[in-house]
Amino acid sequence: MADLSINCGGIKSPNPFWLASAPPTNSGAQIQRAFDLGWGGAVWKTLGETIINVNSRFWSLDYGPTRMMGFNNIELITARPWDTNIREIIETKKKYPKNAIIVSLMIESKRESWQKAVKEVNDTGCDGIELNFGCPHGMSERGMGSAVGQVPEYTKMITEWVKEVAEVPVLVKLTPNISNVAVVGRAAAAGKADGISLINTVNSIMGINLDNFAPYPSVDGKGSHGGYCGPAVKPIALNMVSTIAKDAEIGIPISGIGGIATWQDAVEFMLLGASSVQVCTAVMHYGYRIVEDMIDGLSNWMDEKGYKKCTDFIGKALPNIKDWSDLNLNYKLVARINSDLCIGCELCHVAAWDGSHQCIDLEMGNGHRVPVINDPECVGCNLCMLVCPVDGCIQMVEVPTGKKPMSWHQYQAELAKNPKCEPPGYIEH
Repeated sequence: MADLSINCGGIKSPNPFWLASAPPTNSGAQIQRAFDLGWGGAVWKTLGETIINVNSRFWSLDYGPTRMMGFNNIELITARPWDTNIREIIETKKKYPKNAIIVSLMIESKRESWQKAVKEVNDTGCDGIELNFGCPHGMSERGMGSAVGQVPEYTKMITEWVKEVAEVPVLVKLTPNISNVAVVGRAAAAGKADGISLINTVNSIMGINLDNFAPYPSVDGKGSHGGYCGPAVKPIALNMVSTIAKDAEIGIPISGIGGIATWQDAVEFMLLGASSVQVCTAVMHYGYRIVEDMIDGLSNWMDEKGYKKCTDFIGKALPNIKDWSDLNLNYKLVARINSDLCIGCELCHVAAWDGSHQCIDLEMGNGHRVPVINDPECVGCNLCMLVCPVDGCIQMVEVPTGKKPMSWHQYQAELAKNPKCEPPGYIEH
C-alpha cells in the first residue's frame, strides 16, 4: 500500500487528514476519539482570551435536497479555560505521540502577550502552532482574526514575534476576505512562518427571515455577519491555495482548507500544492468516521496511479493553472447529443437560447422533439452538458482547427509584427 504519511512545514502525521480548528476539536476527548478513528492530525480549537458565546450560532444554506451545501457560524474561539485546554493538549499528545497536534492561537496584538502564550504552548509537547489571522467575525471587531490577516504588516510583525520564541513549526492561517491573498502570504513568509494554512471562513450573511426580518442565525431577533464554509467555498479555496503555491516569493508548505468532504476533494487540494488538508464542516455534518473512506480512497487512488508517497503528486496540477491570456484560442469544442439517451426535457435548448449562444435547435425524433447542435453557432461553452439531467447524453468533443496553438499574448506579439495576420479562434455570428 501507498505511504500516506506527510510532513507539512515540519509537522509530521501518519496521513494528510487533519481536523480544522473548530467545534470538532474543542476538547481532548473529541480529538482522542477522532485519532482512534484514523485522523492524522488535529488543530485544537483556537485558544486565547476567555470569551462568552451567544446561543444560536450556526446556520446552513440548503440547495434542493442537499443539506448544508454552505455553512455559517457566529461562534467565537474556545470558551473553555486556557488551563483546561493546556492540560488536555498535554494528555492527548502523551496518548497519541504519532498524531499531529497543532495549537491554534488568537491573542491580542501585543508582543508580550503573544510570546507568553507561545511559551506556555511550547511546554505541551504539541507538534505545531497555527496563528489564527482569519476569523471574520466577533474577534476581528476586537482587533484580532481577520483584522490582523488583512494587514500584511501586522501579519509579518506578529509572525516574527511568535517565531522568536516558538520551539515548534508555525503555520499562519490566512483569511479569504482580501483582494489578493498572495500579499499576506508573502508577509507570512517574510515573517519566517514554516507554513501557511488557508482558507479561513468567508464573511457572510446567510439570509433573512421574511416574516420578522431577522437574519439567520437569529439571537433574540438580531444577527451578525459570520464565517461561511462548507462545500460551497471549495472553488474559492482551491483558487487561493493555487495562488499561494504558485507565488515564487512565498515558497513554504501549505495546509489546505475549505469544503473538503471526500478523498477526491483532498486530492484536488494536494494536486494544487497542499501537503495536508483540514476538514471541519463535513465532520460537523457526518461525524469523524468519514476519515475511513478518505484514507481508503486516497490509498487506492495512489495505488492505481503508481504513487508510493504523497510527495509524488503534491503540486502536480500547478503547471496547468494559467492566466486566461495564456490559454489556446485555437482550441475548439462542440457539443454532441446522443438522441437515444435524450429524454426530451429540452433544458439544453432553453439554456442555449436564453442563457448562452443559441446553438441548439429542436427537431422531431423518437416521438418527441430532439435537440440538434448547430455547429457553426456552438462556442463549446459546456452549458448544455452542465444542465442536462442524463449522464453521457451530451458530450463535448474537440474539433481540429488545423491551426497552431495561439494564446492572446502570442497573438498580440504576432499582430505587432503583422497587423493583417489572421486572428485566432473564429468569429461568433
